[in-house]
Formats: sequence, structure tokens, C-alpha cells
Amino acid sequence: MATSEFRLLKSAMAGVEAVAADTRRSFPRHTHEQFGIGVIDRGAHRSLSGRGVVEAEAGDTITVNPGEVHDGMPVGDAARSWRMLYLSPSLIFHALGDIEEGRAGGREFHHPVMRSQVIAGGVRQLIDLVATETDDLAALRQEEVLLALLAGAMSEARAPESLHAPSTISRARELIDDDPTSTISLADLALESGLSRFQVLRGFARATGLTPHAYIIQRRIQLAKRLIADRMPLAEVAIASGFADQSHMTRIFVRNFGLPPGAYAAVEILDASRLARPDVQENRRHARIGDHRFGESQLP
Repeated sequence: MATSEFRLLKSAMAGVEAVAADTRRSFPRHTHEQFGIGVIDRGAHRSLSGRGVVEAEAGDTITVNPGEVHDGMPVGDAARSWRMLYLSPSLIFHALGDIEEGRAGGREFHHPVMRSQVIAGGVRQLIDLVATETDDLAALRQEEVLLALLAGAMSEARAPESLHAPSTISRARELIDDDPTSTISLADLALESGLSRFQVLRGFARATGLTPHAYIIQRRIQLAKRLIADRMPLAEVAIASGFADQSHMTRIFVRNFGLPPGAYAAVEILDASRLARPDVQENRRHARIGDHRFGESQLP
């Protein structure tokens, strides 16, 4: 089997990250807190989400919305190569407010796959800038390209669809959201919602696209990412996020994203060291770019 490679990049512009991947690895159903937009460079990719089953080929643009449950796998036996931009919801909100002159409300990507050379070119250009530009004007240049990209990619954007979860299931979900690190059983969720265990299992999956167990794992991953961004030691992050230990957390990260938590930690540490430099302190918003690579042999 060919070696997989994953690269994590952090932009000079706040709220922007990029990942480059070349792998045959399949990913289970998972979510992201950010918007994602990327381009397939080689091979073909299939995914299932709330927007249906789609296939993307080389040159296609792919998108994912915050909280959207999706998986990913290659089409056939060959590896596929792709690059993704992950954009914070607040960044998207403010960018669309500028683009639509204050008229933008909540927006989501409408098409999971777009076949537009212009949009794909914009994605490639922004990722290339993230990977190469580190000077004091890097954030300005990336911001210009991002606004132009979103103006095209979001031209058919739609308002987010409400899950319309029954109040009984909402109560079960709130029990998890209140403390995703706690040990929760189906019996606990059934008691909270007033349903049977099977009704909770079926209703939860219908409302969220995930079983309660899978939903808890995603919430713990999101908590871990936030703690890593706060530069908490990984062993402490694992325990504080509800994982058994650091090895357990690493296995979950790799299974879901192809990257271990150390990749995210390395970017945050490099950010902090760069911010300590006098030249960067003069312009903190142009923080830096981080580049961390992992081959499959380095992943547990």
C-alpha cells in the first residue's frame, strides 16, 4: 500500500486552515465546526452526507458545511489527492456581510460538488498563498483572494436547514452538549427524553445523522481541538476531553481526519513562537503559516 501523506497548514489570516491529503484511506462519518471548500487534484472521491451521495473527480470543487455529517472514500482502489480550506463560521459571516453589503444572513454551501474552473482556480490560488506567503502583507493578499472566491462559491448559497428535531430528541442532545466528557448511557438519554432506548437511538440518528455514541465522539474531538488551540499539553487535553488517554485520542483523530492531534499542536506552538518575534508583534494579525506533514508510517 502506498504511503499516505497529510499536511496541515495554518494561514496568516485568522480563521483559515488548509489540509492537503494524498491517501487511499476511508473516513467514517464525522463533522467539522468550520466550512470546508477544497479541490480534487488527482483520482476520485465519494462521500455521503445530508446532501446525498456524490462523487468528485480531478478538477472538481467539494464543499462541506459546519456540523454536516459526512464520510469519505476513494472511488476504486487508487489513492486520491485533494486540498481543503477550512473557514471559521464567523469569517464566512463577516465576509458574506461585505460581499452582500450587509444583507447576508446565515448561509451554507448549496452544492457538495461544483464543476467550475474559476472556483477551483480560486481554491488552488488561496491554498498556494497559505503554503508560501509569510510576509507582513500575506493576510491582506489572502483576504482579497478569499472574498473573490466566496463571491463565486456562495452565489447560490442557501440558508441553513433546521434539523427540526423533536423536543424529546433535543433534550437528549442537550444532555450530551452540556457535558460531552461525561459517561452517558442510552438509559440516561431515554430517561431525559421520556422515550425508550430504541426510540432514542432511532430518533437521534434521524435528527443528527449520528448515533448518540458517534455524536459524543465528535463533540469530544471538537472540545479537544479547542483545548489544543489553547496550548494545553496533549496528555491533559485527552483527559479533559473525555478520552481514556492520549493514545485513545490519537487513534480517534487519525481515524476521523487522517491527522494526529500532535499536528494541530505543532501548528499552535509554531504560531506562539512566531508571535514572540518583535517584527510580528508589530502586526499580530499577520500571524504565520504552519506546515506539518505526516506519512502513514508516522501514524498509529
